[in-house]
Amino acid sequence: MKSRNTLQKDLVLSAVKMLCHPTADEVYTHIAAGHPAISRGTVYRNLNLLVDSGKLRKVLVPDAADRFDVTLERHYHIRCRVCGTVDDIALPYQDDLIARIPDTGGFLVEGHDIMLIGICPACCSHSPA
Repeated sequence: MKSRNTLQKDLVLSAVKMLCHPTADEVYTHIAAGHPAISRGTVYRNLNLLVDSGKLRKVLVPDAADRFDVTLERHYHIRCRVCGTVDDIALPYQDDLIARIPDTGGFLVEGHDIMLIGICPACCSHSPA
């Protein structure tokens, strides 16, 4: 069964494109500012539908809310440990990384995601010298 396009789905996709790796709550807040009748559940449901249909990518963030990304190619991310901002990082995807692991402890490794941690430029500029 083909998924149909809806205004809500279009709003969610547009919000993710406009925001940088937003959480579901950030997407909801952004949309609700202009469309107060939209529910949080509708936004969450449409985010998941867009991920399932391959139009968005879910970025799992350890110890924080998942983020959503419009860049579908395999790539890595960096997260600010101060403010939590997530962004793409210019590091070529390491297709051979799994093959270079000497012992997986019996795990059948299916893929990998790398989340680098640091301090973003905005937080660096606000920290005392």
